[in-house]
Amino acid sequence: TVQPQIIEASTTNLEGVLAALQEQLFEIRGESRVLNRDLNARHEQLSEYQERIAILRGTLASARSRYDSIQVQTNTNDVVVDQLAIARQQLSDEQKRLLGSQHKSKNNLIGGIPVDSEYIIFVIDTSGSMFSYAWERMIEELQATLSIYPTVKGIQVLNDMGNYMFSRYRGQWIPDTPGRRKVIIDNLRNWNVFSNSSPVEGIEAAIRAFHKPGQKISIYVFGDEFTGDSISQVIDTVDRINQSNARGERLVRIHAVGFPVQFIRAPHLQTTGIRFATLMRELTYRNGGTFVGLNDFRP
Repeated sequence: TVQPQIIEASTTNLEGVLAALQEQLFEIRGESRVLNRDLNARHEQLSEYQERIAILRGTLASARSRYDSIQVQTNTNDVVVDQLAIARQQLSDEQKRLLGSQHKSKNNLIGGIPVDSEYIIFVIDTSGSMFSYAWERMIEELQATLSIYPTVKGIQVLNDMGNYMFSRYRGQWIPDTPGRRKVIIDNLRNWNVFSNSSPVEGIEAAIRAFHKPGQKISIYVFGDEFTGDSISQVIDTVDRINQSNARGERLVRIHAVGFPVQFIRAPHLQTTGIRFATLMRELTYRNGGTFVGLNDFRP
């Protein structure tokens, strides 16, 4: 027979083991509940992330769709513009063939601007105010100007100080090709050279360097202000170098586009912008051109 003391000791040991196991079980259950809560929280967080990803994917798809639509429209517009330019050139050639080379059109205007020139020169104000605020719009206006001249015999780009964009073409015409036009636009984006915001030097340099008898040349002045001492002095200077021929025609036409950068300033600080508009209006009138004053300097 088993002695009672041994049975009692064995029972006591088993109860201790059982109590220890129960305590471990409670700890495990507690840890399990904590882990389950963490897991549920992670599941909820994952669901939120998945929902946000789904929303972002939808937004991205919508943006791509809009971008594709814009690209299609832009490409379509480019094709239409190119087709119109080609059609206009073909019509001009056909008109010359039918009417003879001596025929002169009564109206060579587009948007009020005469476009009968064979050579075009851009004189651009590269001052800080233009470059900082109106540069993108200026590039758009230059591209629009080029678009109304499908083909010309030569192009040149100077700043208002008379500095050439391409020094190797100093005193020479840049050949007009689609590739050259693209290079001009690409270089223009970072062309930030010193300027005194007075176009007279650029106009004078353009006329002296490029005028030849029989050539039809137009100068386009792009700027936002005139900081020179005298408007009348500029007009007189241009009158002397851009003289009239026997028919009263100037050596070159002078057009201008004004960018209203100065008009974002206080009224008493707008003087240079007003003086530019006054100068260009008179200068273009006296030199067979057109002045276009924009109502915004932003694209």
